[in-house]
Amino acid sequence: MIKKDIGLFILIVVVGTVVAIINPLFLSPINLGNTANLVGLFGLFAIGQAFVIITGGIELSVGSIIALLGVLFVDLMVNYGVPWPAALLLMLALGMVMGLMHGLLITRLHLQPFIVTLCGLLIYRGVARFYTADATAGFAFGESFPTLEWLTTGRFLGVPHSFIAMIAVAAVMWVVLHRSVFGRHLYAVGKNEEAARYSGINTQRIIVAAYVICGLLTAISAIFFAMYTRSISPSSHGSFYELYAIAAAVLGGFSLRGGEGSIVGVVLGAILLQVLQNLVNLLGIPSSLNFAVMGSVILIGVLADTQIAEFRKRRITIKSLH
Repeated sequence: MIKKDIGLFILIVVVGTVVAIINPLFLSPINLGNTANLVGLFGLFAIGQAFVIITGGIELSVGSIIALLGVLFVDLMVNYGVPWPAALLLMLALGMVMGLMHGLLITRLHLQPFIVTLCGLLIYRGVARFYTADATAGFAFGESFPTLEWLTTGRFLGVPHSFIAMIAVAAVMWVVLHRSVFGRHLYAVGKNEEAARYSGINTQRIIVAAYVICGLLTAISAIFFAMYTRSISPSSHGSFYELYAIAAAVLGGFSLRGGEGSIVGVVLGAILLQVLQNLVNLLGIPSSLNFAVMGSVILIGVLADTQIAEFRKRRITIKSLH
């Protein structure tokens, strides 16, 4: 995995250099700050998606969860006068409950992760639209929450707090994934769930925990997004964000078959995606092509993963014959 991470880092440097040569504005403090902010916003839930993918699962409802929790978070503070710390804790709890429900449906009722989370995508988006009667939820003119705004949209020495939050979360999750028994169990379940079960691992608990972690990190991201945009249209807010998360994880070396990947990789994947997005914007390419870029990135990542897997199989077969 270290080789993959180094290769991805070199690719980011090369792409960034090309972008800077084409348009020097790429290296301006304002552009770098804005890019870092977006890396933090998208990187938070991409790390959560990675935990699900490593088990061989998928989480398609990320964008809809961000929309629903964002709407509820703003509404609780603006219309019900709930103190922001209480509203924040409630959103984090709701995110974990959503992840728990997905995990239980997958492990206890043996439903496919794709189906469960696809239904979640539709249900949460529908609930968000119904809750607001398809109206935009946001803060009134002049309404301010100074401490919350500083925590979510402020900057420290020019570095956005969202980026700092992502790095902090990544550091914690790196320890969880790469230096804990739980992390080793995650890899084992992703590699071969049946073998992991026979070795004494409670595979159901591990899978449920992965979805709970994803729900928690998505909820954190939802709060950052709500404060960043300050207005939420439930029909479009968070749309296709699951694609960004999947693309970042795949670029970061996470196999959609499960059992592979690193936290450093998914962070680098999130950075590369935003650099590519920045390239599209600076070159004046229509923003409608953003999804084409995402689709191409996922396709290339999956193709590379498939070819690597085939190469490993052939090498193992050749060794066994000798």
